[in-house]
Amino acid sequence: MLAYIVRRLLYAVPILIGVNLITFALFFVVNTPDDMARMQLGVKRVTPEAIEKWKVERGYDQPLFWNGGAAGLGKATETIFYRKSVRMFVFDFGRADDGRDIAREITMRMGPSLAVALPVFLLGLFATISFALLLVYFRASYLDAAGVVACVAMMSISGLFYIIGGQWLVSKIWHLVPISGYAEGLTAGKFLVLPVLIGVIGGIGSGTRWYRTIFLEEIGKDYVRTARAKGLSERLVLFRHVLRNALIPILTGVVVVIPTLFMGSLLIESFFGIPGLGSYTIDAINAQDFAVVRSMVFIGSCLYIVGLLLTDISYTLVDPRIRFQ
Repeated sequence: MLAYIVRRLLYAVPILIGVNLITFALFFVVNTPDDMARMQLGVKRVTPEAIEKWKVERGYDQPLFWNGGAAGLGKATETIFYRKSVRMFVFDFGRADDGRDIAREITMRMGPSLAVALPVFLLGLFATISFALLLVYFRASYLDAAGVVACVAMMSISGLFYIIGGQWLVSKIWHLVPISGYAEGLTAGKFLVLPVLIGVIGGIGSGTRWYRTIFLEEIGKDYVRTARAKGLSERLVLFRHVLRNALIPILTGVVVVIPTLFMGSLLIESFFGIPGLGSYTIDAINAQDFAVVRSMVFIGSCLYIVGLLLTDISYTLVDPRIRFQ
């Protein structure tokens, strides 16, 4: 097991390097530092002196990959690639183009993102698995058919409809919760109820159909027929056997959402004014703050790799037949 984990972590290094190189190329080869300066300054007839000053203040005045005028290791370290990309491997994200420390902003905004994403994840998982088991229990009935139609209908509706419709109905018409905003401590509860509810409802359709397909595949296997032949009720068969044997595909879908727990929901946080990492990324894109966007892409890649590693490890916990060499 330890050798497998070490090997997977070593595999992650070239993946992160590749992501870093591609991200760097997209930002600094397609858009040169001069282009970035013009976009940030927002002036049509910006002077060369203003462009150079902006580049010096933000560390974009160095060569991209190789500094032939520097001495020793400075040829590689005194470059934009080293300062803006290589340092991210030690989680040194530097400063945003507006001067704020990126690592500090990420630390501050991780809490609000988790406050929204974690309840949505847990409640959504419970709701979708419960509804899927209910449909499988009444499979081939009118209830099952109506449930499938409802799931398809919910999947066909855009997430923006749930957000805007929920804000209009619950906040504007019924005045039950604030339409947007955030507060610290227990006061945050009234601001999180509606985003969490919308996040859960928005994922019920696709989640229920996915888990229903998994359970239907399991329920036709030999071990289920054997359990029924021994006199077990359908309820015990579903919860004791089918659900347990379906844990591997469930874990596959569950663990890979770890990045979204920390990165936050882009739409929900933006529409509800929650100062999380999702809204931080959207604001950086709108402001064309490439330093923040690069950092968020790198963090998302790291979290995704961690999620895949946890997925493989969790397989051994739910299925003893799986062993890593």
